[in-house]
Amino acid sequence: MITVERKDGHKLKISHVIQETTNRQLDMYIFVPGELGLHSNIVTEDEFYHNAIHGKRTYYSDINHLPLVHSRLASRGKLSSEQYRLSLSLYAYQYALALEKSAQQLLDDKQERDLEEVAEVAQLCVRILKRLRRSRPTDKKLLKYYENIDNYLSWFTEQRCLALVAHLPRSKEYPEIKEMLLETCKTESEHRTKHDYNSTKAMQDQTRMSNKMRLLRRLIEYPVTMKEKTIELGKNTKKIVTGLAAGIVMIFVTIMLIKARGFLGDITASFILVLSLIYAAREVFKDDLKIMLWRLLRKGKAKWRKQFFDANTGHLTGRQLEWLEYTNYDALEGDIKRVRKHQVSQREETILHYKSTTRMSPTKFLSGYEQTRESIMLDLRVLTSLMEKGSQRIYQLSDGQVTKESVEKRHLINLITKETDEDDTVRIQRWKIIMNRSRIVDVEVMETVTPEK
Repeated sequence: MITVERKDGHKLKISHVIQETTNRQLDMYIFVPGELGLHSNIVTEDEFYHNAIHGKRTYYSDINHLPLVHSRLASRGKLSSEQYRLSLSLYAYQYALALEKSAQQLLDDKQERDLEEVAEVAQLCVRILKRLRRSRPTDKKLLKYYENIDNYLSWFTEQRCLALVAHLPRSKEYPEIKEMLLETCKTESEHRTKHDYNSTKAMQDQTRMSNKMRLLRRLIEYPVTMKEKTIELGKNTKKIVTGLAAGIVMIFVTIMLIKARGFLGDITASFILVLSLIYAAREVFKDDLKIMLWRLLRKGKAKWRKQFFDANTGHLTGRQLEWLEYTNYDALEGDIKRVRKHQVSQREETILHYKSTTRMSPTKFLSGYEQTRESIMLDLRVLTSLMEKGSQRIYQLSDGQVTKESVEKRHLINLITKETDEDDTVRIQRWKIIMNRSRIVDVEVMETVTPEK
């Protein structure tokens, strides 16, 4: 199952877990309103891929206690320090992701929350952190890493609780919710002060503290994030096409020169003029022929190949092929058309189709882990330059009076994903993304379809 989360600015985080199956295909269709005028001459496929699509793959375990068990064994000397670092990082990473998701869910619906809902999240955070702190290592090397993890998780928990206090709707139970969350924040702040995790200067300078925590987050993510190497495919083909196009054009140019010499005779002003026209035509048709041959030879073939490596051992753990192209409504598969639902306005949409096929090698994974989590950060900022500035005027009749109101211009983008597993199981999901020039306003889940085989 794929999840889509709204991040800061114009970013969407698209995440899914790849189970024990070794092969997985992901198709992602982005339907951009025709009024924006997006096409390949404005933003090429290569530009969109490099500027708007950023992927990351991490180890994942749905057995919540497994990383913590590994870290405890390592702290007792039964596992290596590398294993301790990895397991503790994975535990912290999964906790941070879960807390982010839970806090966002409480805020997204913009509904009043009762004390029980918020208390469940807060109490779960407290229990998880207590479970982590029971196994404080004695080895100095391991202790330093543990303190960095504990410092970040404590600060991160406090930040999420404060965000809930700031943005939760003011319901009848809000004062009790606020008191409970602030008590959790106070406890975590005292915990960091007690263990001297941060200097006085850092605590007094929020910018410095934020930068430090950002680095600690990267420290957590590094051991569990697979290194990747992106290779652009077709470079040799492009060289061959360039040479082939030049050769074909030169054959015709040579034939035309021979015929012109035979027809016009000696070198004259007319011959020089014809020669100039022939060479001008060569420059024009050479590029067109090169583009035509390139599209013909590369049609339907992957444009990029990624290789994934374990950050700790350096072993190759998987490969991924990626496609990205502009397409049209008539070229879509039947299942995608049914989910999109045909309307006249949809015929005018510009459709970007991203496709990836992934083949992982679970036997090369770290011992104890058989799943990975892929996160794709989709940055729609490339579309903002196509959006008009300003607002629209809306008139309303209220109590016999006509009122005028300015509303911001918003655009609706549809996102459809299709997952195909190794056993041909297909899941299709659709979201509506509402955005303006400054940010993504809302992400609405529409439907999930599982076509029959």
